[in-house]
Amino acid sequence: MIEGIALPSADVGALEPVAEGVAGLRIAMVNVYGVRAPCGAWTLVDAGLYFSAGRIHRWAERNFGGAPPQSIILTHGHFDHIGSLRELVDEWDVPVWAHGLEFPYLTGRSKYPPPDPFAGRGALAFMAPLYPRGPIDVGDRLRALPDDGTVPGLPGWRWIPTPGHSPGHVSFFREDDRVLIAGDAFATTDQSSASAVAAQRAELHGPPPYYTCDWDAAGRSVDRLAGLLPSVMAPGHGRPMVGPDAAGALQQLAENFDRYARPVRGRYAHTPAYANENGVVSVPPPVIGPAPKIIAGAALAGVALWAITRRARTTA
Repeated sequence: MIEGIALPSADVGALEPVAEGVAGLRIAMVNVYGVRAPCGAWTLVDAGLYFSAGRIHRWAERNFGGAPPQSIILTHGHFDHIGSLRELVDEWDVPVWAHGLEFPYLTGRSKYPPPDPFAGRGALAFMAPLYPRGPIDVGDRLRALPDDGTVPGLPGWRWIPTPGHSPGHVSFFREDDRVLIAGDAFATTDQSSASAVAAQRAELHGPPPYYTCDWDAAGRSVDRLAGLLPSVMAPGHGRPMVGPDAAGALQQLAENFDRYARPVRGRYAHTPAYANENGVVSVPPPVIGPAPKIIAGAALAGVALWAITRRARTTA
């Protein structure tokens, strides 16, 4: 059983605001963030679930006024981070920045590796085979993040390569006050569990296990982020963690990654999927498990996800 690192409630922050010039929005089970530049322009980080463009618009107007963002930057291209991307870029007519290894999944060339329902222990993990895995195509709006690590339009921020959860996954870090937007490099809730997601129970976990395709790389990525000693950690799943204990908790996760994050079994637990700039090259064979359990878990997860989404809409 994969366990989480308990987080003191005093260390769990709000999504809105997260830090100076940074606000967040939770859409059912995933977060998006907006970052204001010193010049006043702002950038959207990730694009949430499908059918969430309206919520993102209302939140953006409340936090950043009526102007569209200067761009959208992506931690990666999984369905829960790009669900409203095409609708938003069509309306706003802005560029989309991502790592080059994510391009195949954002230009229609390749699907992601198959998800692994046996890597997690909860209903959302068992539902994983039903999740869309792309690709989408955002056309000529897509741009590669600069090789020098800078983030276009956001001076003081840099992007950090954090592969493992996906081939070209990145995180964003502001050196001055050590604010980290982590994407799915780690989570502060158990993303396999529908009840934990609904309650936003605060625990530090590794990346969502059912979609992580290279656990060795994921462990190195967590170790790289722990070395930054972040004072604010804003994940793609779960509430932000703030204060002096944030860096220590992340270091504990890095030092005990196999205990707290790596699944005991599953398709990618010990053998990664391989991908390059053209997309997926090879994947290990699937783990054979009890089909009735998968079907029952998927049905339960569907009901749970509907309940989470309905609750999120009523509290928006």
